[in-house]
Amino acid sequence: MTNKIANLPPVSEMMRESGLEPKKQFGQNFLFDLNLTGRIARSIPNIEKTIVVEVGPGPGGLTRAILMAGAQHVIAIEKDKTTQNILSKIVDASDGKLEVIFGDALKVDLSNMDATGYSVCSNLPYNVGTELLIGWLHKIANGANIKSLTLMFQKEVAQRIVANVGDAQYGRLSVLSNIIADTKILFDVPNTAFVPRPKVQSAVVQIIPNKNKIKKIQDITVLEKLTAKLFGQRRKMIRGIIKTDWERFGLSGTERAEEITPETFLKIASNMDVNLL
Repeated sequence: MTNKIANLPPVSEMMRESGLEPKKQFGQNFLFDLNLTGRIARSIPNIEKTIVVEVGPGPGGLTRAILMAGAQHVIAIEKDKTTQNILSKIVDASDGKLEVIFGDALKVDLSNMDATGYSVCSNLPYNVGTELLIGWLHKIANGANIKSLTLMFQKEVAQRIVANVGDAQYGRLSVLSNIIADTKILFDVPNTAFVPRPKVQSAVVQIIPNKNKIKKIQDITVLEKLTAKLFGQRRKMIRGIIKTDWERFGLSGTERAEEITPETFLKIASNMDVNLL
């Protein structure tokens, strides 16, 4: 299989032959750099023993790298059906290791894979990346067997995911990610690596679910509502946003959302009247 994948024509050539061009409505920015796609794929923990889900494979540059890195199986979810001609050629060369699902990744149900578990690796479409991440975090908190997330984001979003309290980028996404998982930026990616070239830089983030953190979460939906409400008015004191006895959480009420640690957010969410949110 490895030789068959390696012997496929370059991604750019396959795109020309198929008349495929990146589509703005799908937030598509394709990666052609083999060194970069290979580096991303090799970053997936225990890839040889892992089923990998990829969202938005496009012409399959990263898909090919994941297969070449030895993934047990790859499920690629693609909304753009004009990629079918190219992706079908990769399927044929994969010896049964690649399955392509044409559909909206926000709606595809992967709960049948909880028995085996899976990892997610994706050069995420810019227009839905954050929404997809929050969806995966919800699933992890509710018991989905997602082993790891290795994701390409705009660098600004990546910095928000890994930020700690006190950092300028600290916000709702920081709390939701780090209350569930261990996060880190693996490496930056210049905008010159993409076609078309976006205006912003990107970074690859790795998110590893932490079972000890997850078991402390009672209801991720309440936590999400709480962070949305407080960070939605991040310059206001929290007592001016929600009227409650803040002292029972070890707070005075004069704090702002950006001063509250993920652990304290979790404590508040676990003990606050949901009707206040």
